[in-house]
Parts: sequence; structure tokens; C-alpha cells
Amino acid sequence: MRLAGTDAGPVSREIELAAELLPLGAARILELGCGRAEFTRALAARFPSSRITAMEVDTVQHEKNLADEKPGNVEFAAGGADAIPLPDASVDVVLMLKSLHHVPVARMDAALAEIARVLAPGGFAYFSEPIYAGEFNAVVALFHDERVVREAAFAALVRAVGSGRFALAAERFWRAKRRFAGFAEFDERLIRATHTEHRLSDATYAKVRERFLPHLAADGTATFDQPMRVDVLRRRG
Repeated sequence: MRLAGTDAGPVSREIELAAELLPLGAARILELGCGRAEFTRALAARFPSSRITAMEVDTVQHEKNLADEKPGNVEFAAGGADAIPLPDASVDVVLMLKSLHHVPVARMDAALAEIARVLAPGGFAYFSEPIYAGEFNAVVALFHDERVVREAAFAALVRAVGSGRFALAAERFWRAKRRFAGFAEFDERLIRATHTEHRLSDATYAKVRERFLPHLAADGTATFDQPMRVDVLRRRG
């Protein structure tokens, strides 16, 4: 297992990568840290025979998810990865998209033990994590530096494999496109995200905006390539 690849990898869409690496048709799927549930809805549409439980620890976002119309094969639930309110061996696939590093470091091993508990033997856990590199990372790190927690998340995955609960089924390096209609959308989605309280000084806010603005295209949008890593673990026994 490697924290980062030797090259940036191809540009891809998360839904395509997950569909390639996981048996998602008619699967019992648990998504932990579903956020705004954009991926959840795409997954539900692509695999209508699947049954998806989408969990979110941010109560503000969870209430928004409940308020929106949901696909018939999706159930939203409140909770975090370190205390999953599901029975043992009750799901086939667990997804964590850019969310393992949001688990408190002291609870990461507990979260992975919970994931092993709810997975059926032979089931898969899919962890998609941003790599600490690239211009998008440089902009965000001005107000929210995640180097330590991302390294801790990777170390927890290595320990989970070393524990014997999981085997490494696949590891991929790729690039995701991050698009924003302008700085206002970046501000709303990243700086004012409800899952994390960011308190920026006027000077720091100005630095973030100054670093972001050169990426605006003629149409006012900004696009970043974000280097990513996916680790797919398979539940033993």
C-alpha cells in the first residue's frame, strides 16, 4: 500500500471507478459520510436493484438530505463510522468517499472495526481519499490543512489490513475534477461547510480568494484536478 502514486493517474469519475472495482448490482450498500448525497443519488440511479443506507454525522446536512426527495432504494440515517447502527454482516459493500480522514484520529481504528463488523464475509470496503498534493489542496490548506489527518487515515487502513480483518483487493491512483461556478460557490461549499467550523481572519480569507481567482476561466468557472487514491479492502472469512 502506498500513500501516493508515482504519477497523478488518469482523470476519472468516482462512479465509474466504483462500478469497475465493486459488485454493486443488487448489493446491500452502506455509504458513510454521504455529505450532500450527490454520489448516493447517482449510485441509486445506476444500480436500481441495490439497497443503499446513506449515513451522515453532520446533523445539519442530514436534515437537508431528509428534506429532499429520495430515490426508492435509498434510506438516510444519522451517525458516524465508529458507531454504525446496523447488525453484524448486514451489508455487502461499504463506501467512504473523502470521509475517513474526517473521523477523529483516535476513533479511526474503531471505525474500521465497525466496518468489518457490518460487512458480510467477502464483502468490500471502498475508501476514496484525497492525496496531499496539487493546486486545489494548496488553496484549501490555507485555511484547513489536512496533511496530518490524511496520513493518519492511510495509516489506519494499513493497520486494518495488517490486523487480518481485511485483505487489500485493489489500490488505484486517479484525478477527480473539482468544478465551482465561482469563488462564491467555493466559499459556500468549503469555507462555510456545516461539517467543520472554519474561522478565517480577514487576511486569511483574502489569501484564499487571491489563490483561487487565477483559476477562473472566461465563463467564470474554476476547475481543479484533485489527485486521489482508492483502497478497496475485502473482509476476510
